[in-house]
Amino acid sequence: MRADNIQLPLIPIINELIINNPNTISLGQGVVFYPPPDETFKEIDKFAGNPQNNLYQSINGINKLLEEIETKLAQDNQINYSQNRSSIFVTAGSNMAFMNAVLAITNPEDEIIILAPYYFNHEMAIRLANCKPIIVDTNNQYQPDIDQIINAITPKTKAIVTISPNNPTGVVYSKKDLLAINIICKEKGIYHISDEAYEYFTYNGIKHYSPASFVDSDNHTISLFSLSKAYGFASWRIGYMVIPKHLEMAVKKIQDTILICPPVISQYGAYGALKIGKNYCQKYLLEINKVREKMLDSLAKISNICEVSKSDGAFYLFLKIKSDMNSFELTKKLIENYRVAVIPGTTFGVENKCCLRVAYGALNYDTASIGINRLVEGLSQLIEV
Repeated sequence: MRADNIQLPLIPIINELIINNPNTISLGQGVVFYPPPDETFKEIDKFAGNPQNNLYQSINGINKLLEEIETKLAQDNQINYSQNRSSIFVTAGSNMAFMNAVLAITNPEDEIIILAPYYFNHEMAIRLANCKPIIVDTNNQYQPDIDQIINAITPKTKAIVTISPNNPTGVVYSKKDLLAINIICKEKGIYHISDEAYEYFTYNGIKHYSPASFVDSDNHTISLFSLSKAYGFASWRIGYMVIPKHLEMAVKKIQDTILICPPVISQYGAYGALKIGKNYCQKYLLEINKVREKMLDSLAKISNICEVSKSDGAFYLFLKIKSDMNSFELTKKLIENYRVAVIPGTTFGVENKCCLRVAYGALNYDTASIGINRLVEGLSQLIEV
C-alpha cells in the first residue's frame, strides 16, 4: 500500500515515552512558548458575528487575509506580488502547502531533491505522492553543497527544496547559496520550493532571504509560509503559499479536493495576527535567544563528545554525538534515565551518525536550563570518550 513506504511519525512515539516517564522535560517538539496576539481573538469575535462565515468560502482564502498577505510579502520578504505572474493560496499549515506543491508539479516516479538532514514531513509527502526523494547531503556546516545538488539533477527532477532558517539544524542559508540554487532551477526548468516557516527567527544579525525576491524568479519559485511558529498558531493550521501563475489551476483542483477551503475561523485569526505583524514575534526573540545562548554555553562543556550546529536561526540545535550508539536508543535512555527528551537524527535522515535535534522555543529560561543540564549530564554519563 501507498503508506507502507512512509516512515512512522516519531514525535508521537517520543511523546508517549514522555508520558510514560513523568516529569520529563521536552526539548523535542518545535513550538513556541507564547500564545497568539490578542488581535487574533478580536477577529474571532467578528467571525462569530457573521452567519455567512459558517459556509464554504473561496478556495484561495478570504479576500482581506489575501490582501494582508500581499502587503506582508512586500514589506517583510521583498516579494513584489503581481496577480498576473503569481497566485497566493491560504492553506491548512505549510505542510499542506508543500503537499499541494508536490502534487501540482509531479507525476508518479518523479524526483524531488531535499537536503539532509531534512524535515521529515517533506520526505513523507514526497513518498506519499508516489515520487522519489533524492537526498543530498549538506556540508559539514549543514550548508548547501551546490556541486552535489547539481550532480543529483536528472531528467526526472522536478524541484529542489530549501528550508531556511532550517529545521532541524537551525542554520540560515546565505543569499549567495539560495540565489545559486534558484538560478540552477531556472536553467534546468525545475522549481525551487522554499520553506520559510522560521523566517523571523534569526540571531546575531543574520538575515533571512526569500528566493522569490530574486529577479526573474517568480515563474519557477514556490514559497511556503506559516503562522504556526511566529504567531503561536500551531494548532490553528494556517499557512500560505505563493506560486507561479501557471500552477494556479492545478493547486485549485488539489485544494478543492482535499480541503474545499481553508478554515475560515482560523483565517480570521490569521488576519488579526498579520495586522500586528512581525514585531509580535520579534519581541519574544530576546527571551528565546537567551535560552539559546544558555544551551550553547552548556553544550560547550561537553565539546569532547558533542559537536553543535552553528545555529543562527529557527529554534533548533543539531548535535553530532561522538558515539556509535543508535540515536533512537540514546534518546530513549535520555528520557528513561535522565527525564529529558530530544528527537533522534534518524528522523531527519541521518542514519550513519549519532545525532540529536534539540528544540528550545517552547520553554521558559528556568525550565530550559533544567532540561539542558539534564541533557549534558546524560550525555556525559552515557557516552564513552
